[in-house]
Amino acid sequence: MDTSHWIRHFAHNQFKRPEPDWDAPLDIPEKVRRPLVRSLEQFQLGDGGGPAYLIAKDRGGLLKDHRMKTLVDLWFREEKEHARLLGEALKRFGGTPIDDHWSFSLFCGLRKHLGVRFELTALLLTEIVSNVYYKMLHRYGEDVALRQMCRLIIRDETGHIAFHRARLVAGHARFGFFKAAAFRLLGLGAGTTLWLNHRQAVVALGGSTAGFYRTIWKDMGSFMRRVNRGLARYPMDDCRNEKHPGLPTGVFGDSHS
Repeated sequence: MDTSHWIRHFAHNQFKRPEPDWDAPLDIPEKVRRPLVRSLEQFQLGDGGGPAYLIAKDRGGLLKDHRMKTLVDLWFREEKEHARLLGEALKRFGGTPIDDHWSFSLFCGLRKHLGVRFELTALLLTEIVSNVYYKMLHRYGEDVALRQMCRLIIRDETGHIAFHRARLVAGHARFGFFKAAAFRLLGLGAGTTLWLNHRQAVVALGGSTAGFYRTIWKDMGSFMRRVNRGLARYPMDDCRNEKHPGLPTGVFGDSHS
């Protein structure tokens, strides 16, 4: 994999990050605020508020390469930044960070004991389904700061998914029928876990179960097609041309090629 390209990508992505307007007028009904706060609390824990690094017992082999370690460090630095943004959103909506949640504990346990290869796949699928969650918050949420936060995180998550695709292409991975079916099954499982915990917030904003699963299915299919076509890089120029419901053209900012 062209680690130099991705190190540059993550390094450049630290710039041009306008802070959401946390002091903007707040007008959100209580029936929406309560489930939204519970949802954001869980995401703040998972998106960098937890271990915020690879935790598989056999991760050492991957991290022996200093360039790959630098790349992983930069990747998880962005996850920690997401946790900070979500913490600010919690302050805005009257919530507080949490220390644990059953789904997060289960996720970390599986990552730790099933090996780094499984962990990377699990993190990839989490990025895909979480990106759908943020796209729905951006599309249906009417709060200015919430939408601005989602724009930043979607930009980052799009790059993370592209990084995973480059990793698979470099390893000559290919999604045949059975591998694609297993990938979709795991992705739907990850999506269902997310939906069980966050459905109330998304539905309160105006989203739907059908829309959530339809977008996950579409995004998983797009990811596998790009891997099979050998599209290793995903410069931000490409991101601007992707069709993300509710996002205006140019939401992802400048090219980081």
